[in-house]
Amino acid sequence: MKRGRLPLTALRSFEAAGRLESFTLAAEELFISQAAVSRQIRELEQLLGQPLFERRHRSVLLTGSGRQLLAVLTPSFDQIDESLEDIRGASMSADLKVSVEPSFAACWLVPRLPEFRKRHPDVEILLDADPRTIEFRTGQAQIAIRHSATVAAWPRTESRHLIDVRSVPVIASDLLARGPPISSPHEIFAYELLHEETRDAWSRWFEAAGIMPETAKGPVYADDGLVLQAALRGQGVALLDEAFAEEEIKAGRLRQLFDLAVPNGAYWLVARSFDRLTPPAADFARWVTESFHKR
Repeated sequence: MKRGRLPLTALRSFEAAGRLESFTLAAEELFISQAAVSRQIRELEQLLGQPLFERRHRSVLLTGSGRQLLAVLTPSFDQIDESLEDIRGASMSADLKVSVEPSFAACWLVPRLPEFRKRHPDVEILLDADPRTIEFRTGQAQIAIRHSATVAAWPRTESRHLIDVRSVPVIASDLLARGPPISSPHEIFAYELLHEETRDAWSRWFEAAGIMPETAKGPVYADDGLVLQAALRGQGVALLDEAFAEEEIKAGRLRQLFDLAVPNGAYWLVARSFDRLTPPAADFARWVTESFHKR
């Protein structure tokens, strides 16, 4: 087929759908309707004379031909995108878009960004607080910080370990001063428990403390940033990442109740290729890595 007749729009829709294994997610990534993605892929299949997907009730699976085509398209689109980013980066070298887990952004990065800005005053940070997987395509962030309980790598990217997450029990100092004393884990139940996402973390902490946990009631928040704010306002006892609570404990606003900590995965610095980062992105990667590794 001549290059001038290549169905580039349909190939782009197919690549996104195949990589994400979803027409819906492909539509979200490409900012078009799901119907448009489906239509373009059907037109491509008609052009090729064979199916590229097995369409099931709630999912799609690549056929052998689909896998063959995707294996060529994804690295090809990645290389095109890298070239575009290199050219774009040369003209916008002072702009740096960083994608960060919301908890990490609120509890650790934002309070410390002035330090980075002091070292690199010419770099303009564009902070995107988003936990979703990132493809590092044109217009997206150059570098990301992600949390995972089990995963240490993501497809077609490179990752560097930043810090292991260790959750410890903390309480607002003024709440503890006016409430019952806490000298043993059992006495934590005199206060309301604050939870992130689920109530599992507190159950694991009490189990590690040798206690059969009672029903872990209390409000559940979407992320650690909200839990931290609730704890600072004296709404109860929280399990927080040591790195997130550190500054508040040093300032005396929070008290760590016990040294016992439960592991909860790790934070990772993620990029498509660390060797291809723009100078601002490389500076940011070096700064955030040194911030943890010098601890």
